[in-house]
Amino acid sequence: MPLSQMRFACIALAALVLAAPGIAPAQQNGLAARPPMGWNSWNHFHGKVDDATIRAQAEAMVSSGMKAAGYTYINIDDTWQGKRDAQGNIQPNSKFPDMKALADFVHSKGLKLGIYSSPGPLTCAKYEGSYGHELQDARTYAAWGIDYLKYDLCGLRTVMKDAPTPEAANKIMVDSYIKMRDALRSTGRPIVYSLCQYGNDAVWRWGTTVGGNSWRTTGDISDHYARMEQIGFSQAGLSRFAGPGHWNDPDMLEVGNGGMTAEEYRTHMSLWAILAAPLLAGNDLSTMTPETISILTNRDVIAIDQDAAGKQGDRASAEGPIEIWTRSLADGSKAVAVFNRHPSPLSTEVDFSKLGFSRAVKAKDLWLHKDLGTISSPYKVTVPGHGVLLLRVSQ
Repeated sequence: MPLSQMRFACIALAALVLAAPGIAPAQQNGLAARPPMGWNSWNHFHGKVDDATIRAQAEAMVSSGMKAAGYTYINIDDTWQGKRDAQGNIQPNSKFPDMKALADFVHSKGLKLGIYSSPGPLTCAKYEGSYGHELQDARTYAAWGIDYLKYDLCGLRTVMKDAPTPEAANKIMVDSYIKMRDALRSTGRPIVYSLCQYGNDAVWRWGTTVGGNSWRTTGDISDHYARMEQIGFSQAGLSRFAGPGHWNDPDMLEVGNGGMTAEEYRTHMSLWAILAAPLLAGNDLSTMTPETISILTNRDVIAIDQDAAGKQGDRASAEGPIEIWTRSLADGSKAVAVFNRHPSPLSTEVDFSKLGFSRAVKAKDLWLHKDLGTISSPYKVTVPGHGVLLLRVSQ
């Protein structure tokens, strides 16, 4: 079968499977009414993460003002797992001597603790996965006081490749996420369910059905403008699949890791806010510069991401490297972002009449924290290279 036909067959099967009796769209778990905000260990620490690191990040989230700005979750990614005991219960490895005590510490800071696993026998980093132990692991997480689970497809690929057909492989994948959904709900503990599924087989079409509060729409991000740009701008057209309780996730933030300029990090933060994406910082919170803190804690930008209406934004227009994206907000205003994907500054005009406004508008520049007063179309602007103009616009 040609690759294009195989791909279509996989997506078609997902639609058929999810429409079948017993796999109807499931009621959501009542969590993540707004995109989750927090921190994840992978982007900066990778496998070099331990109990002390997590405690330090929790303390820094509070002392830096990030908690006050809305960040809540401290999420441990891969490499925390040890072996299973004689009863099959997962144990943390020596880097995490007492996971319950760690959760208690994080909770004492007014924060929540997240953890990581895979539906496969092993995780991406070849640690113990949850395959065949879904209910045991969910109960263990609940007993520890876990509040968030990132569930990474990576390790299940070894099982899927042995399936006789692409359709069968796809069913294994879908069923694996349903198993953990049901296991988490059976514990009675509210645990945000984050699918790390890389956008395979148009997960945005069925992520809600398998209980996802969010689902990765892309491969992994890295701390380079080209990769962030590729991931972020590829989200055009996905807005209708997101909403309160279920969000498209273009991966974690790289702000503060040093591979981009401040202008590029502001673009990163602005685009994720327009996309109603989870805001999961991926830097070392204990060593942040004032500039990094100012980007991550910009209340006006966070308010766009966390807007109560939960309407993901989308691309409104593109002219060469200049793209205009908009997002409708709960109070009737709109976020308007003018992105310059060229490395040098470019001038352009914004015609607000083409963005749904019938007359002159009132606007605030969210990075300059400056009210611009009443402005008319065409509004002439110069946007820095790889930069952004982010406005909140109303009439």
